[in-house]
Amino acid sequence: MALKPKMSLFLRPKMENPYARLHAVTTFILDVDGVLTDGKLLITEEGKELRSMHTKDGLAVKMASDSGYRVLIISGGNSEGVVKRMQKLGATRVYMNCKDKLELAKKLGDEMGFQLSECLVMGDDLADFSLMQAAGVAVAPADAAHEILEIAHFVSSFKGGEGCVREYIEKVMRLNGHWTSTGKINY
Repeated sequence: MALKPKMSLFLRPKMENPYARLHAVTTFILDVDGVLTDGKLLITEEGKELRSMHTKDGLAVKMASDSGYRVLIISGGNSEGVVKRMQKLGATRVYMNCKDKLELAKKLGDEMGFQLSECLVMGDDLADFSLMQAAGVAVAPADAAHEILEIAHFVSSFKGGEGCVREYIEKVMRLNGHWTSTGKINY
């Protein structure tokens, strides 16, 4: 799948220059179900929930982590497989079973020394709403819930689990001169 630099732009009234905000991003906060995955669950006979993630999104998470960006995974779901995958890719922190994403992000900002204004938050549904409203940059996958599409600064040209994370991590890293095409990635 080739990632094409096409996007729809939804601007909140208070947004002056959305690209300046992309340039200021130091921290990515990503939801799992519907963002890193397509939101579907495969349920085994034993009751285990299986998810599928796109390798292009995984590579972008790895490149961002390796370049010094904070990558925080905050999900309302619960999956040990997701935790292991994100840790393998170098995510700074992974939180599952989160009931209040905004409260957790504020606490992490105080602890780790960042402001929500320097965060790019990507979410797809109502559990992400308040955190996305507080973020410097709010991004939604193309197939996000209507309410999320309305508050997003940017809407990806890709659906959840199909490269939306890669699209925006790459945009931020290219704007800051951190994207590499050398192929020298420990992935």
